Amino acid sequence: MPLLMLRDLPQYDCLLKAAERYPSLEPSACDAFLNLLRTGDLVSESESEYLAACGVSHGRFTVLMLLNDACDHPVSTPAELADEAGVTRATMTGLIDTLEKDDLVVRESDPSDRRTVLVRLTAKGQAFLDQILPDYFRRVSAIMQPLDDEERRQFVTLLQKIQRGLTPERSADEPVATGAQA
Repeated sequence: MPLLMLRDLPQYDCLLKAAERYPSLEPSACDAFLNLLRTGDLVSESESEYLAACGVSHGRFTVLMLLNDACDHPVSTPAELADEAGVTRATMTGLIDTLEKDDLVVRESDPSDRRTVLVRLTAKGQAFLDQILPDYFRRVSAIMQPLDDEERRQFVTLLQKIQRGLTPERSADEPVATGAQA
């Protein structure tokens, strides 16, 4: 489901007018924010459509990528995978269960501590990634194609600046929204 439910973004003059009524509304900030949400929705939709065509959900794809042999740590515990994917351990258990059912991953006891369960890609799982990733990365490149290398570096720097400004917890002095929520 998209984060931004608007079909059309408001024109800048509409934001200027709204700022007269709501002085805390900074038109350029709101315009940038809405465009960021719209772009995120479009990118997410494009990725989801491709992954669905490949027969894999975004969550399952994330787990496979975390276990990919091309990465630094091809073997992980379910708890580590949950932390890295930003999901609950219960959600990760479900993802691993379905991937294991499809013979894309396997759970094994850690040889140095049999109480610890490790998850790794099977040969079938690695072959699946090797099959879909070339086109996946072509699609990623196509999405970013309108920007040259310098613009991409600037874009990443700007996005990281926004990310640093966000905190995982709301500060105590930040007001809590009241009223009906959609």
